[in-house]
Amino acid sequence: MTVALATIGFTRTTAERFFERLGGAQVKRVIDVRLHNTSQLAGFAKSDDLAWFLRTINGTGYVHAPELAPTEELMKFFKTDKGDWKVFERGFRALMKERRIERELKPSFFAGGCLLCSEPTAERCHRRLVVDYLNEHWGGELKVTHL
Repeated sequence: MTVALATIGFTRTTAERFFERLGGAQVKRVIDVRLHNTSQLAGFAKSDDLAWFLRTINGTGYVHAPELAPTEELMKFFKTDKGDWKVFERGFRALMKERRIERELKPSFFAGGCLLCSEPTAERCHRRLVVDYLNEHWGGELKVTHL
């Protein structure tokens, strides 16, 4: 069985375009994979506001899944210290293995979902690493669309 899953970032877009993309993809639940989801810098994507907007605009659910986020140390290395992406990727993959996310979660958890993070594209974002890692362990069960 294949499970449809999307990913999206909220920076470098308008709220209008963000919610249109979610609605167009028929997302049923946003799965927030940020470590910190309450920053004032998040604008419309601050956790409580985002949950209200999702419910009101699109009838979409919201859940915070920090177990799918990098540690504070990994984020600091990559973002603040401008660390190498490949080093970040290896470190985050090791963290997912340590957390055993492929055993702790089931594909059904992601059905109709959309992983949310701040990066505008999935290319250098941990949300892509999450779905790639899970697909490696689940035999490609997640059919992923990066919005």
